[in-house]
Amino acid sequence: MTRRILGRLAQLPLVLLVIYTLTLILAWAVPGNPLDRPEGRRPPAEVIEALQRRYNLDSFWGFYGSYLYSATGAKWAVEELDGTAQDRRARFEADGLAPPPARVFDLGPSLGYRDWSVNDVLAGALPVSMLIGATAIAMALVLGVLAGVIGAVRPNGVIDGLTLMVALVGVSLPTFVIGTVLLILFPVWLGLGAVGRWGSPVDVLLPSLTLSLPFAAYIARLTRLSMVEVLWADYVRTARAKGVTETGVVMRHALKNAFLPVLSYLGPATALAMTGSFVIERVFSVPGLGQHFVEAVRNKDLFLIIGVVLVFSTMLIVFNLIVDVLYGWFDPRIEG
Repeated sequence: MTRRILGRLAQLPLVLLVIYTLTLILAWAVPGNPLDRPEGRRPPAEVIEALQRRYNLDSFWGFYGSYLYSATGAKWAVEELDGTAQDRRARFEADGLAPPPARVFDLGPSLGYRDWSVNDVLAGALPVSMLIGATAIAMALVLGVLAGVIGAVRPNGVIDGLTLMVALVGVSLPTFVIGTVLLILFPVWLGLGAVGRWGSPVDVLLPSLTLSLPFAAYIARLTRLSMVEVLWADYVRTARAKGVTETGVVMRHALKNAFLPVLSYLGPATALAMTGSFVIERVFSVPGLGQHFVEAVRNKDLFLIIGVVLVFSTMLIVFNLIVDVLYGWFDPRIEG
């Protein structure tokens, strides 16, 4: 298992390099100039040209190399070694100013948010998206596993039919429809919560519940199918023959093995929940990263687009690696 973890971590830079290259090619091909927008005051042509040279927006390969130089930490390391960083901090202190924070992985300035860097945007918005995603996955896991186990214990019964029907509705309905219905039901009709508010723990519940339902539906179907198969296995019949209670058979013997397909799904599902809540954040006016990413695509904010994609890709790889580790813990027969 240790060898697998080290191998996957060694592959991470190469995978991110490929993702970065493809993302930049696609974003660069989008028409438009991020520095020259139709709304507001239009800067003179010479100002636009100067900004393009400053950020290397006039050359694909110039931007490609300069972004890698700063985002990988190479620029920070070189400046720390040759004394450039120390000289810069000394100049700020001589002028009575606080030096800017040193960023090891500098993802560049945001072209759409004035005086903001991509690191600042990520630091402010990513925790919000991760909180909603983590809460959604926790809800989905509890609801999905519970529904799947109940349906498998009494297959083809009334409760099993209800859980399958609810799961089908959860998979089929778009999240913006579910979110709108929950907004009308709870804040408007029942007066529970508020519309467009963010700041209290209660405000996390409705977006997380909306995001969790499709995942819960899929987990319920996976759990039910696995449990129905496992409950007929020889070791389960042996456990019953030894006098183990039905609850013990289901929870201690059957569920652990039936959970393996769910565990495989949890890796990409967790990454998707934490990074794919764009629609949910729009519906509930949540200040997460999805809002910024949508605006970055509209404004062709190359730095922010690439920064968000790289962070999301890293999360996806890391979560899948965590699932591999947990897989070996749930089933020791799997070799690392």
